[in-house]
Amino acid sequence: MSASGLRRAERKRRVAREIAALSVALALSAAAAATVDFTVAELFAGLAKARPARAHFQERKYLGLLTEPVDSSGELTFTPPDRLEKRTTSPKPETLVVAGTQLVVEREGRKRTLALDENPVVAVLIESIRGTLAGDLASVSRQYSVELDGDAAKWRLTLRPRDPSVRTVVERVDITGTATEVRSVETFQADGDRSVMTIDPVPGR
Repeated sequence: MSASGLRRAERKRRVAREIAALSVALALSAAAAATVDFTVAELFAGLAKARPARAHFQERKYLGLLTEPVDSSGELTFTPPDRLEKRTTSPKPETLVVAGTQLVVEREGRKRTLALDENPVVAVLIESIRGTLAGDLASVSRQYSVELDGDAAKWRLTLRPRDPSVRTVVERVDITGTATEVRSVETFQADGDRSVMTIDPVPGR
């Protein structure tokens, strides 16, 4: 090949490399813009519209006092605007019903009622799930600082309690989801214990 032919070939290769680099840069820029544009407000607005009525759950608790994790499973039901039911069927039946500012716990045929106003740690943990399912950003933001990672298709919320006294018990709550469905809730306690709840919405409800 002549010298001029080599120069033309090199120019073509250089142009091809520049086009490829530009394409990658544009793709990365678009992905970054999509992530930046997806806000907490948009996520909660989508959750508020979706509001899954019923879901199966599986929960695993890792406790420092035990050598093996503790598993449970059952059903979650959310009824707008503020009623949340957690019915555990395995390993032992247990029902927790939250409505407004009251929590009713039923276990082994006995009922116990707690006022959430008098139990701030319990209130914060409940609101992480109830407020998120309801798409109630104002309520969640009162209890937690809220950080969002990911995009509209796959996201993660990191909730950290605002109340210093609550932070001595609960370090943070991580909630993940796809689109407008909450798929997991992981609670990290200050003492190192943690629990992971996976949520599987029931179709057509």
